[in-house]
Amino acid sequence: MPHILRAADRDPNASRTITFEGDRFGANISFFAVDSGPGAHVGLHVHPYTEIWIVKSGSVRFTAAGESHEAGPNDIFIVEPETPHGFTNIGDDRLEMVCIHDSGTIIQTFLGEGDA
Repeated sequence: MPHILRAADRDPNASRTITFEGDRFGANISFFAVDSGPGAHVGLHVHPYTEIWIVKSGSVRFTAAGESHEAGPNDIFIVEPETPHGFTNIGDDRLEMVCIHDSGTIIQTFLGEGDA
């Protein structure tokens, strides 16, 4: 059976980032559709599966496995399972990107202070 999750059905006071977990719909994929302001960040964390980001607009600094990488529109960034990673919006505009999780549920363990 097809499903549609309409923006009008979400809490208007909630974060502008959309969270989707596919298990509920029989899909083995989950994602965050990130929409965050300048300076927003997500602290270092790990997942037991691969994560892939597609940057749609803005500028982001990814930190993964102790290295920093800057990315912009249409760049794709990938980390393997159990790789410590996080990101920061380093631009003056909103950051929009999709964070694809290779799992029907989002499983993440934060590693320290400053976690989102």
